[in-house]
Amino acid sequence: MAINQLTEIFTRTEDTRLATPGINWAMILFLIMIVVGLGLGASGFIVGHEAIYNNTREVPWGLLIATYAFWAITSTGLCIYAAISHLFGGTRMAIVSNRMVWMSIVCIFAAFATIGVEIASPHRMIFYNIMSPNPISNIWWMGTLYGIAVGCMIIEFFGIVTGLARIAVIIGTMGAFAEVLANSCLGGVFATLPARPYWYGGQLPIYFLTAAFLSGAAATILFNYLAYKLRGAEMSDAVKDGIKSAGKAMTLVLILYSVATFWRLIMYFVGGAELGRIAADALISGPLSLNFWVIEVCIGLLIPLILIILTRLQNIAMMAIAGFLILVGQFFARYDLVSAGLLVPGTLGWDNVPTYLDYVPSLIEWLVIGGSIGVVGFGFLIGERVFGKVFDQKEHH
Repeated sequence: MAINQLTEIFTRTEDTRLATPGINWAMILFLIMIVVGLGLGASGFIVGHEAIYNNTREVPWGLLIATYAFWAITSTGLCIYAAISHLFGGTRMAIVSNRMVWMSIVCIFAAFATIGVEIASPHRMIFYNIMSPNPISNIWWMGTLYGIAVGCMIIEFFGIVTGLARIAVIIGTMGAFAEVLANSCLGGVFATLPARPYWYGGQLPIYFLTAAFLSGAAATILFNYLAYKLRGAEMSDAVKDGIKSAGKAMTLVLILYSVATFWRLIMYFVGGAELGRIAADALISGPLSLNFWVIEVCIGLLIPLILIILTRLQNIAMMAIAGFLILVGQFFARYDLVSAGLLVPGTLGWDNVPTYLDYVPSLIEWLVIGGSIGVVGFGFLIGERVFGKVFDQKEHH
């Protein structure tokens, strides 16, 4: 496609209402977060990851793996809802589905950025994923499927922008299918490790898919609310109905996810492996209890549910706050999941082996997380600026 044709497309899709000094400064701030956070993470390739991250041989995974899982799972949820809306255009969420596709792409790039500075040789991962595939590896399938998914989503979004609706629907459906499988493989990376009883079993792949539906609905509400607040515009009745539909989905999955969380813990106390029970104790009364009870349960589950009940899904602002709190809770839920599975040493019972290993994320690990937030924030704003009219649908495309 010629440059002048691309220019014409961008001219047709851009939203000049966001060409303000405030938005420009916000984009600069997010860019600084990206450069500082991911730049410091990339310095590990020079000085060594052990010099900047607090992971050890005994606790090889930590905050960055949890953040990767959080963004990847959120991307999956957004992609699924968008695909359902595009495939069955009569759904109320169809009117906000284009923004879901874009933010799904942005979130998966935030996940890739995080994992890219976490692993020692990302270039080898890309090269050998293609040149030396291993179909019996969960991690190989996860990387391959996420790669296929993001490619499909980019093509889908291109089809949306250029008006090729049929291609967008077909490719988008393929991308959503790849995302679901990739999300399942992500859960499988944990669930197929018998040496970690807190993870091992068939629950995590389904648990991660439930989390995707929850995070995706919460992100849909939050990003759409922020988009209209930035413009100072009033939502149309159709958009409000779309947001309320996302709210209903969020409420339903919030209840299901809460029940699943309860039973995941209970099972370790009714005949589960001892190391799994000790890991669950880390959440209930151990080193992760503050995270679990205050942030994951109260902030991420109970308060959003109370807000939803009190407002009966009629107050969009309260729904957005509930969505934000859910996302905060989901982030810490991923961190708690990763940490609980690793803090209990597999050699527990030997002389001088502590019940729980020590792991506190380093400052640079937190700054890398800030960099991933910068990716999402910048991606959101640039999307609203460049493709705002694509998101501001009057009806399903």
